[in-house]
Amino acid sequence: MESVLAINPGATSTKFAVFEGENVILKQTVEHQGTELHEFARVFDQYKYRLDLILTALKEAGIELSTFKAVVARGGLLKPVAGGTYAVNELMVEDLRKAERGEHASNLGAVIANGLAQQLGIPAFIVDPVVADELEPVARITGTPDLVRHSACHALNMKAVARKVAAEIGKKYADGRFVVAHLGTGVSLSAHLGGRMVEIVDGKEEGPFAPDRCGGLPAFQLVKLCFSGKYTFEELKSRLFGSGGLYAYLGTKDIRRVEKMAAEGNEKAEILLQALCYQVAREIGSLSVVLDGNVDRIIITGGIAYSKRVVNDITAKVKFIAPIVVIPGEEELESLAAGALRVIRGEEEAKIYQ
Repeated sequence: MESVLAINPGATSTKFAVFEGENVILKQTVEHQGTELHEFARVFDQYKYRLDLILTALKEAGIELSTFKAVVARGGLLKPVAGGTYAVNELMVEDLRKAERGEHASNLGAVIANGLAQQLGIPAFIVDPVVADELEPVARITGTPDLVRHSACHALNMKAVARKVAAEIGKKYADGRFVVAHLGTGVSLSAHLGGRMVEIVDGKEEGPFAPDRCGGLPAFQLVKLCFSGKYTFEELKSRLFGSGGLYAYLGTKDIRRVEKMAAEGNEKAEILLQALCYQVAREIGSLSVVLDGNVDRIIITGGIAYSKRVVNDITAKVKFIAPIVVIPGEEELESLAAGALRVIRGEEEAKIYQ
């Protein structure tokens, strides 16, 4: 049986799991809600701390490192690449070390996987990183040559649920036509055609607001705010990404608390819930146009998909387009393991980062 270790480092947690084939042998999430990460100046400095957490848990569970056939991890902020499974190489590790495209906890994934894999003499992989970029050329045009659209989204989970739904309706992923909405701490959406995400809505720069992100904003008002002297660059960046969205209005990033506030008569919470659902539905409609209105399924996923209120409100607006499938939460560890297994079994060739 092929034994695989999957690792998913996040901003507030380190998730990891051991798989034997498709079966989960061990699955853990270590939360980092306290001050334990504050002592590290850079994300990369957390390497040993997070690695030790994983090694300790494996030892306590009695799992021998020598049993692993591969280590696979969430991909970080690399150069734009097509989707798929990539072998970790030195160039990838060096790009993540430099973090020229931004500091993010996911940058540690490939580095931890590579360190373990080299020690064990086995391959290390990443799967469908956040920078997976499969946009059509026409989708890159913005209206000014100074700015070009790039793809950055919840590619790992969105491609995984699209593959899952394709199998359920008896199609190959490459033959399906899907619109996927990932609703989590960040919100992003994608249109899938020919096994590629041909269009996306990047929750960091455009589209619906989210629990802590502003999404798309009125461009001219934003430019004026940038030059108002009211905020420094770092302050404004935080307001856009990390302290925006629901948090900016209500002081919470928890959709469950927002729903409770609305149910108790908080009018601001109620209109914000309505606005979030409205904006997500609007973008689903937009992506449906990219697929010429020929959509096999609309898929709603991510943590917020556990909310019946949110799902029902979105469904009411977009159900005329295509049948809707709800896959709440995320199966990122399972998706990582599946990507590694496809390569190990010879079903897919590992791509090279270059």
